[in-house]
Amino acid sequence: MPYRVFPEAADAGQAAALEIANLIRSRAEQGRQCVLALTTGSTMVSVYDSLVQMHQQECLSFKNAAVFLIDEFLPMQPDSLQSHYRYMREHLFDHIDIPANQVFVPDGTIAQEQVTEACTQYEQTIENLGGIDIAILGIGRSGHIGFNEPGSSTASRTRAITLDAMTRIDAASNFFGVENVPRRAITLGVGTILDARRVLLLAFGEGKASIVAKSLEGKVSAAVPATFLQTHPAAEMLLDSAASANLNQIKSPWLFGDVTWDDLMVRRAVIALSQSLGKPVLMLTDADYNENGLQDLLAEYGSAYEINLVVFRHLQNTITGWPAGKPDRPGEVFPKRIILFSPHPDDDVISMGGTLTRLAGQGHQVHVAYQTSGNLAVFDDDALRFAEFVADFCKLFQTGEEPIKQLTDKMLGGIANKSPGAVDISEVQQLKGLIRQGEAIAGARVCGVQDANLHFMNLPFYETGRVRKMPIGQEDIDITVDLLREVKPHQIYAAGDLSDPHGTHRTCLNIIFAACEACREDDWFADSELWMYRGAWQEWPPHEIEMAVPLSPQEVDRKRDAIFKHESQKDRALFPGSDAREFWQRAEARNAQTATIYDALGLAQYQAIEGFVRYKDFDTPS
Repeated sequence: MPYRVFPEAADAGQAAALEIANLIRSRAEQGRQCVLALTTGSTMVSVYDSLVQMHQQECLSFKNAAVFLIDEFLPMQPDSLQSHYRYMREHLFDHIDIPANQVFVPDGTIAQEQVTEACTQYEQTIENLGGIDIAILGIGRSGHIGFNEPGSSTASRTRAITLDAMTRIDAASNFFGVENVPRRAITLGVGTILDARRVLLLAFGEGKASIVAKSLEGKVSAAVPATFLQTHPAAEMLLDSAASANLNQIKSPWLFGDVTWDDLMVRRAVIALSQSLGKPVLMLTDADYNENGLQDLLAEYGSAYEINLVVFRHLQNTITGWPAGKPDRPGEVFPKRIILFSPHPDDDVISMGGTLTRLAGQGHQVHVAYQTSGNLAVFDDDALRFAEFVADFCKLFQTGEEPIKQLTDKMLGGIANKSPGAVDISEVQQLKGLIRQGEAIAGARVCGVQDANLHFMNLPFYETGRVRKMPIGQEDIDITVDLLREVKPHQIYAAGDLSDPHGTHRTCLNIIFAACEACREDDWFADSELWMYRGAWQEWPPHEIEMAVPLSPQEVDRKRDAIFKHESQKDRALFPGSDAREFWQRAEARNAQTATIYDALGLAQYQAIEGFVRYKDFDTPS
C-alpha cells in the first residue's frame, strides 16, 4: 500500500481534507452526489478543521455530499459525550451545510433483536446511493479499522461486534475508566470498506509507529485487519513523521537509495549499525560498513575509524552533569533563570525529575509552570475523599460555617449524582484541580524547587471539564507570554513527547512556540534556549539526543519519591494510555534503557539517563 509522510499531523489532515473537497466539487459540477464514510478520534480533528475552514472561507458546499459514520458504540445515546455522532456534530456537521437527511449514523440505541435488520438496512442505503466514494479511516493499536477487530474477514459487512480488550483500554480515557466502556459496537465491515472506491488511512504519533509498520510491511492477515487494505487498488496511508518511524525505508533509508549524509543521518546509521551488530561504536570496521549497505558513507569518510570517532565524540559530548552549565566559565551566565513547562501537574517530575533536582541543587533559579490543572485526571473517589474530609473537619472542630457546609454538600451531591463520564460541576472541577496542585507542590519540593517559583497557569483551553478541549486561544498565549517576560529565562524546558492520548502535550508545546514567537524581539530572548524532554509516553532515540543527564541510583530514588507525591495518579491513572505500567515505572524503565543504550554504544555505564533535544527554531509550527 502506498503511503505519504508529512512533517506534521496537521499537514496530513489537510491533504485528506483537500482530496475530499476536490471530489465534492467535481461531483457537484457533474450534478452527482459524493458519498463519504467518515470516522472519529483525535486523528481526524485536523481533517474536519480543514473542511470547516474550506466551507467558511472557500465556499465549499456539502449539499451534494452524503456521509456514513463508520462506527458507533452499542449501547450509546446520540447526545452522550462519548457518542461518535456527537463527535461528528461538534467537529463537522454543525459547521457545514450538509442536509440532515444526508447524514447516516449507526443507531446506538437500538434493541438487540433489531440490530441485524438495522445493519442490513445501513448496507442497503449505501448501495442505493451508489457506494462509498472515499472512506477515511484511523487505525487502532490492534490494527483494527472501524471497529473490525482482529479476526474480522474480508467478507464482513456492517454488523455488531464485541470489542476486544485493547480497544476498550484505548477508549477508557474517553469514558473515565475501562469499566465504563461499552463492550459492543456497530461497524462497517471490512468488505464494506474494501468496496469503497478510495480509502485513506491516517495515523499520527509515535504510539502508532509499530502497528503502521505491521499494516504496511506485514503479511495480509485477519490478525491485523488493516493489512487487508494492501489488496485495495486505491488505498493510501497518510502519516506524520512520528508514525512512520518504524517503516524500513524510514529507519534505514540508505538501503533504499541515495541519502544526504548530514550529521544526524550519520549518527542514525552508525548507531543502527552498532546496535544491529551488538558492537560498540569504536569497534565497527570497514567490513561492517561495506557488508551492511553503508558503502557510500564509508566512501565519504574514507575509513570506519574516522566515522566512528565523529559519532563517538558527539555521544560523549552529550553527557553532562551540569545541564545549565558550570560556574566560573568565561562568558557564561551562572546561576541561570530556568523555567520548566509541565503540561500536566506531574510531567515535570516524571519526565525530568532527576535533571530538575540537579538544576535546583546547583543553585539555579528554577521555576516550574504547570500549564493545565489536570483536574480531569482525578478519580471521583479521590475527590469524594477530600470533600468528606472537609465536611468531617467542620464537624470535628464545630466550625459551624454554613457556607462551607453548603459547599461541601454541593460537592458531595455533585459526585454522588454524576453518571460515568459526565462533566463535573464547577466546584468539583476546582476541588480536583486543588488535589493535583497540592501533589505538584509536594513533588517539586522533593526536587528542591521553592514554592514561590511554582506557577499554576490553568490555561483556559483545558478547562472544559471534558476530554475534548477548546482550540488554543489568545488568552492561553498571553498567559504564557506574561510568565516568560516575568522570568526572562536563560533555559526553557518543554514536553516533546507528543503521544499523550488527548494531545494536551502537543497543544501545550504549540502555545509555548507561539509565546516565544511573541517574545522574539525581547532583549532577554536572544540569550534563551529551549530544550525538549520526554519520558511520560516515550523517549528520544539516541541519535537525536543532544544533552544526556546521567542519574545516580540515589537520584533515581529521589525522582521516584517526587513522582509518588502525585497520589491521585499512583497505582492506577485515570488516563494511562496504551502503557499499563504506572508512570514511575515507565520513567525508570525508559531512563534505564537510555543508559543501557549508551553503555552498549561504548560510553560510560550509568544507572539512568534523562535525554533532551534542543529546539533549533522558535517558529510556530504550521
